[in-house]
Amino acid sequence: MSQMTADVVICGAGIAGVSTAYELVVRHGLRNVVIIDPLPPLTLTSDKSFEGYRNWWPGPDDAMVSLMNRSIDLLEKLLQEAPGRLHMNRSGYLFATADPEKAGQLIANAEESTKLGAGPLRIYQGEGSDPDYIPAKAHDVFDAPTGADIFLSQKLIREHFPFLTDRAIATVHARRCGWFGAQQFGMYMLEQAREHGANLVEGSVDEILLEKGHVCGVKVSTPGGPLMISTPKFVNAAGPMQADIARKIGVELPVFHELHIKVTINDHKRVVPRDMPLLIWQDPIYLPWTDEEREMLAESDETRWLTEEMPAGVHGRPEGAGDSDTLLMQYGYHTPPVEAKYPFDLASDHPEIALRGLSAVIPGLSVYLDQIPKPFMDGGYYTRTRENRPLIGPLPVEGAYIFGGIGGFGMQVACGGAELLATHVTASTHPHYAPAFRLERYENADYQRLLAHWGATGQI
Repeated sequence: MSQMTADVVICGAGIAGVSTAYELVVRHGLRNVVIIDPLPPLTLTSDKSFEGYRNWWPGPDDAMVSLMNRSIDLLEKLLQEAPGRLHMNRSGYLFATADPEKAGQLIANAEESTKLGAGPLRIYQGEGSDPDYIPAKAHDVFDAPTGADIFLSQKLIREHFPFLTDRAIATVHARRCGWFGAQQFGMYMLEQAREHGANLVEGSVDEILLEKGHVCGVKVSTPGGPLMISTPKFVNAAGPMQADIARKIGVELPVFHELHIKVTINDHKRVVPRDMPLLIWQDPIYLPWTDEEREMLAESDETRWLTEEMPAGVHGRPEGAGDSDTLLMQYGYHTPPVEAKYPFDLASDHPEIALRGLSAVIPGLSVYLDQIPKPFMDGGYYTRTRENRPLIGPLPVEGAYIFGGIGGFGMQVACGGAELLATHVTASTHPHYAPAFRLERYENADYQRLLAHWGATGQI
């Protein structure tokens, strides 16, 4: 058996593991850090990301907004350091509704987010143009507004967002939001970490060794044979496999998996403006069918559900600059908790459902319904906690740590989450929001009562 030593072993070369290695090696100066993964870096789930980021999160406290603000701060520093790698924009997120009750909820949610630190609100409800509103195409990342612009006038909504259905009565354009080249960003951090001494090992963690209740080593299966790594610190950043890895030291994580699929098509008719924010429709929808199609679908028990009311949450955004005509779509109309298995099935009708769903709110996309552009599908598991907050901090075994529960927002939380985890690993000063993400929060009776009435989780 081959042997080596490490100050820290990180299980997982997805974005959580890579960002943790970057933080420990590049920013904290550790040199003997080993990342273990049987797959090439950033290939299981991280490269399937929708690549969005936002500081627009609900409470009940300011922990998520504070963590995301810090993470975006660090992303912007990386953008300044390597502007050709991140391809970051500040187009924003556009939450929209046609339901008066949902409009009230949007306003209340916006007021909550701004009180928690997301930035100021600007509300427009008159009929004339609003000179204070700055559209996304008029700024870049570093001179963009923060907070949000709320439009409560259908005339103004049509003026600023003409691609939206005429039914929209309220929109919230959240501004410290957008998307970026997440895969390139991850690879940049990995390159920097390796240049500063991090070691990437192809292999699978078989066993985490303990001595008197403290981590002392890791046994790894590699293509070249078994490897024993002596180490006092182990970070579980195993993505969809995090619960399995935690069980190797007798720890159960409160996480579950949802399968989410991303669909890409070529919007060759340029229906969607290239500066459109990431659009999230807040209302349930009915998929648009002809009367003949609807009647045919309703005849079968297997397809009748396609004619019935579908859940809220269909979303999409443009991808690429210049001459790109790529459109990304995601619609989690059926995401029950599932076991994480690879490979997973990609339903052949999913692209059409996602396109029809988005065309219900961007009517111009209906031009593609007779002949749907050839789609590309990929996706992965959202491994998340019940309240949709990450697990970042020590585990109840000395020397073991977790960076997990980040399904659905892993790329955007990577920098801030890794910085937070590093404060635990290196015994540094923690930010004020650190307790909100520790595993031990579930042992608190007050937190359990809070969970029972949690409300909005911020999942899109």
